[in-house]
Amino acid sequence: MEDVAREAGVSLGTASKALSSPDKVKPDTLKKVKDAVARMGYVRNGVARSLASRKTWRVAVVYPTLKNPMFSNSIDSLQQSLLSMGYQLVIGSHEYNKKYEIKVLQALVESGIDGAILVGTDHDDAVFQMLVRYEIPYLMMWSTDETSYPHTVGFSNRRAAYEIAKHVISCGHRQVALCGGPEENNERSRQRRAGFLAALEEENIDIKAEWLIETPFSLDGGREVVKRLLASGELPTVLICGTDLHAIGAMHQCQLSDIDVPGELSITGFDDIEFASAMSPGLTTVRVPMHDIGIEVARAIVAIIDNEAPVEALELETVIIERESLRLLKNNETDVKTKD
Repeated sequence: MEDVAREAGVSLGTASKALSSPDKVKPDTLKKVKDAVARMGYVRNGVARSLASRKTWRVAVVYPTLKNPMFSNSIDSLQQSLLSMGYQLVIGSHEYNKKYEIKVLQALVESGIDGAILVGTDHDDAVFQMLVRYEIPYLMMWSTDETSYPHTVGFSNRRAAYEIAKHVISCGHRQVALCGGPEENNERSRQRRAGFLAALEEENIDIKAEWLIETPFSLDGGREVVKRLLASGELPTVLICGTDLHAIGAMHQCQLSDIDVPGELSITGFDDIEFASAMSPGLTTVRVPMHDIGIEVARAIVAIIDNEAPVEALELETVIIERESLRLLKNNETDVKTKD
């Protein structure tokens, strides 16, 4: 740092302030320091900085999985937003294993973090106990369901699911199948299913037991749904999926099984991952504000760390994206179709 200050022609204190609080120095001075840093290839000693400030400048996020583009797409905005505020993002995942989540979090806490971000609101008590024990500020993202914790940024999965189901019904569909992921330890799956069923019940639509299907969060899970519908000997007019991965897998299996989408079976998804618009036909789905969640979560967790956070949850809006995979039915097209 002394060498940087000498190269830039400023005092040691000014050089330090330029790197730690760039908004507090004059633009010309900041440029001199940054130019000196660039010429010298200077990299701050993170360990020394942490010891001096009693902060690690690291925030951890624990995802259920990194295999779903829905989550991986949010990492960029979260990381870039934190980086702009001087924090580095460290990432862990537990592959929907509630017991493994505590091990992942423990490793991150042991490595040194200033704050933690959890995905969803359903976690083992041991997770919360560890964060409280080590006085780690934390935030829950992606879901505002099943919690009264004030530091939460996300959307209502139940409301979004209800709205897409109502939209499907408004298109004339009354023979409806539902596909969701495992509900154990996952409030997002539970609340999406609850929202779907609430919309059907409101319209006095009964769903056959064999059309209420739970499969893993994957393309294979979506393919399995279509196979099970075919095995039942009849097809609904629409399959409402709890994730785009399910929907895309289902569309692929329909192609393999010579089922026309949406002519014989309409399909909807949830998330609006990038592949949804690239499908043929394009996938009707619920757009989740992945980018906005990343930005708002970054702002919120830093505010919590600095004891400046608001004491209420932030609920963002979802939007139904209409594409070609959902067909508008006429009155005489609502009967169940058989399929060999």
